[in-house]
Amino acid sequence: MTDEWLDTINWSVDGLIPVIAQDENGGKILMVAWMNREALKRTVETGEAIYWSRSRKKLWHKGEESGHTQTIKAIHLDCDEDVLLLSVEQKGGIACHTGRQSCFFRRLKNGEWIVTEPVIKDPSQIYTQ
Repeated sequence: MTDEWLDTINWSVDGLIPVIAQDENGGKILMVAWMNREALKRTVETGEAIYWSRSRKKLWHKGEESGHTQTIKAIHLDCDEDVLLLSVEQKGGIACHTGRQSCFFRRLKNGEWIVTEPVIKDPSQIYTQ
């Protein structure tokens, strides 16, 4: 397979594209991250989500420390060709570094952010390094 498919994407000025990771079974949005060209290419090659960490300025294989990897089931590109949607199988049922299923665990209610999802596993037991 050639890399021409990567040229279809409308990469941002800094060479990134936002990526939404969605649970393949329930459809729940698990997280939002970023990919650069290399991260997307490696994601396709390995079949597991590899993102670009903007804070660490390096590739980040989801689950490299926690074991909570994301197996890619499908990759979709939106109509403007500037957002990706990954359909994933989330290993361990935890996508968030806080130990929750989803990074979207707070809901705005009456001007306050209310926690709506429980911690599945204490992060100190997940990240031991």
